[in-house]
Amino acid sequence: MIQSKIPKRPQVRTTLAVGSLLVALTGVRTVSAETALERTAARLRDRALASPIAWQLLESLTVEVGQRFAGTSGDRAAVAWAEAKMRELGLENVRTEPVTVPRWVRGEARGRIVAPYPQELMLIALGGSVGTSGISEIGATGEIGGTGEAGIEAEVVEVADLEALEELSDEAVAGKIVFFNKRMERRRDGSSYGETVRVRSRGPSAAAAKGAVAVLIRSVGTGTHRFPHTGALRYADDAPQVPAAALAIPDADILELQIRRGGPVRFHLFLGSHTLEDTESANVIGEVVGRERPDEIVLISGHLDSWDVGSGALDDGAGCAISLGAAKLISELDTAPRRTVRVVLFANEEFGLSGARAYSEAHRESLGKHQLAIESDFGAGRVWRFAASVRSEAMVATENLAKLLAPLAIVHDRTGARGGADLLFLHPARVPIADLTQDGTHYFDFHHTADDTLDKVDREALAQNLAAYTTLAYYAAEIETSFFPAPERPEQPRR
Repeated sequence: MIQSKIPKRPQVRTTLAVGSLLVALTGVRTVSAETALERTAARLRDRALASPIAWQLLESLTVEVGQRFAGTSGDRAAVAWAEAKMRELGLENVRTEPVTVPRWVRGEARGRIVAPYPQELMLIALGGSVGTSGISEIGATGEIGGTGEAGIEAEVVEVADLEALEELSDEAVAGKIVFFNKRMERRRDGSSYGETVRVRSRGPSAAAAKGAVAVLIRSVGTGTHRFPHTGALRYADDAPQVPAAALAIPDADILELQIRRGGPVRFHLFLGSHTLEDTESANVIGEVVGRERPDEIVLISGHLDSWDVGSGALDDGAGCAISLGAAKLISELDTAPRRTVRVVLFANEEFGLSGARAYSEAHRESLGKHQLAIESDFGAGRVWRFAASVRSEAMVATENLAKLLAPLAIVHDRTGARGGADLLFLHPARVPIADLTQDGTHYFDFHHTADDTLDKVDREALAQNLAAYTTLAYYAAEIETSFFPAPERPEQPRR
C-alpha cells in the first residue's frame, strides 16, 4: 500500500451515528452532529496536508507511464495503471467504461523563414492539423506558393486576432500563410487563456475561409523558453482544412520583428501530421461506497490523458493524483461518509472531451443523484479560491465549508462555480459544481509543452491541493443537506 491506515476513531463513528438518528427522527440537524462533521473534516484536512500520497501517485504515473496521448500505447498503459492503482489503494467498484477516441499522429514538424533573413524556427503542429502534403487541393499553387511532400512556402500575412483577420479582404489573404500574433497575459486565475485560445481553435478555419494555405500562431502560453505550445484546433465544416502550427514564443518574436522591417516575409512549413481511424480508450472509475446513501455521488476527477510532448505532470497528472489521494484518505476513516465518493479519471479531455461525453451519456439516468462534482485540471499551484454552484438552501453549508478551507489560505468566492472542462456535460442536468482554483501564475509557462514534467510540481503546493480536495469531497459526501439541483445556468462555450 502507498500509505498506512489512519487510526480508528470509534468516538467519531458514535457521534455521527447519534447525529444521523436525531436528524432522521426530527428532521433537524443538531449542533453536535454538525460539529462532529466539521471536526472530522478538519482532522482529515490536516492529515492530507501532511500526507505524501499525492506526490507518490504523481511520481508513479509520470515515471511508469509518462506521455498518455489519446489512442496511443501510453494511453492504454495509463488506463491499466489507473485501474491497478485504484485496486491497490483499496477503492471499491473499480472498473473501466469504454470511450471511443480519435487517433491523430503528430509526425515531424519543420519551419523556417526563407526571406528576407533565413532562420530555422521552433514550432509544433496543432492537435488535429492536417499535414502539408496534398494541400494543393485548395489551390495553393503558382508564383505565390509551392506545395507537395516538401511542404508549403508562401508569404506571411500577420493579424492580431480573429477580428483583425475579418477586416482583411479575401484577396489580401488568398495563397498566404496567416500568422496570428496574439500575446497571452500572465494572470493568477488564467482568465487570459480563454481570451487568447480562440486563435488556436478557430483561427485555421477562419483563415482558410479567406483562402489562406496555412496558419501559424504565437503559442498560447506565457513562458519564454523555446518550447512551442500545442493544443487542439477545431476545423469548421464549411471551410477547407489547412495545416496549422504554433511557434515557440521567442520564435514568434523573430517572425514579428522580420515583418516589422517592412518587406515581404516568406515562410516554409512542413507538417507530417495525419489522422487514423478512431480507437478505444476508457474512463477509469473507483469508489468509496457511502454508508447510508450509496446511490448519491460526490464526483472528484481529473483527466488521465496528456499531450504527446511532455509527461503531463501538470496537465493533468496532478489532478489524477489529487483525486486518487483524496479518495484514499477518505476511505481510511473509521466510518465511511454518508454518500459515495466516486473518482473518475476521464479519457481524452485534450482532444475532444470524449470521456466526459461518454460519462454523461452512460450515467444519464443517475445524474440527478450527483450531490457534487469537482475536477482538478489547472496544474498544481496552491488553491486560493473556493466557489460552489448549489441550490440556494445549501448555501449555509458552503459557508461552513469555506471556513474549513480558510486555514489553507483559500478565500470564498460567492459568485458561483464554472467547473472543469470534463464537467461541462453535467451542467444541463443541473449537477452541483464546485471549483478549487489553483494559482495559475506560471501554469501557462509549461502548458501543452515538452516542459510539462514532474520537476515543475511543488510538493507542498500539491499537498495543499490534496487537503483542499479531500476536505471538500468528504464534507459534501457526509453532510445531511442536499446540494442538488444547481441553479440553472446559460450554456457556456467549450474551453
